[in-house]
Amino acid sequence: GLDNRVLQAVAGTGTRVGNIAAGSGNDAARSLGLPLRDPRAAADRVIAGRIRMIDLGRSPGRAGPGSATDTGSGESAYFATVLAAGFDALVNERANQLAWPRGQMRYNLATLAELRTFRPIHYRLDLDGREVEVEAMLVAVGNGPSFGGGLRITEGALLDDGLLDVVVIGSMSRTELVRTYPKLVRGTHVTHPKYELHRVKRVHLATERPEKLQKIVAYADGERFGPLPLRVECAPRALTVIV
Repeated sequence: GLDNRVLQAVAGTGTRVGNIAAGSGNDAARSLGLPLRDPRAAADRVIAGRIRMIDLGRSPGRAGPGSATDTGSGESAYFATVLAAGFDALVNERANQLAWPRGQMRYNLATLAELRTFRPIHYRLDLDGREVEVEAMLVAVGNGPSFGGGLRITEGALLDDGLLDVVVIGSMSRTELVRTYPKLVRGTHVTHPKYELHRVKRVHLATERPEKLQKIVAYADGERFGPLPLRVECAPRALTVIV
């Protein structure tokens, strides 16, 4: 969450950003190969001052994280790791509405509740000008490889290749979804027949006839980013990080 807030202020400025992992997910630090459980070691990296330029995901015309509609202001919202819109995002939405319990159990309960009613979503994607329609459980747009504390949904995504990795997990049964989910830890879901990967510079995500569907809200870097339709592009070398 804090990483994402910082991005909105420093993206494209050349300001150097250091990261001492202290959050619940730490996927930005993980993607950069930074220490996750040793604050002293992470602080030593910051002091050493070795820098790296990385890409960011950018949604033009949005004022910042949590923005619900295009602003028309020309401003952009940024993310460093993964933007996802689908089953996982609906779980986040449901979990955020629960006052009890706290911690990971809240997400476990939200997952079970969402599984009872979830149906595959009809997506319309524009991938660098190529239009694709697909029934899917989720669509993830990765600048980095993982979200949710190390779930490698966009396995193989590179932070500095000038591209976004768009992963589509196609329609499957609830039972198959539960069986596949643990494979995200190691990134072995990439061999599943319902897995698709598209590497692009920009993507537009929308759902068909959204007025007849539950509104799909995208989450990025673990934060509420905004509802679909949504346009996302790669912002090459937009962030200077200390590694």
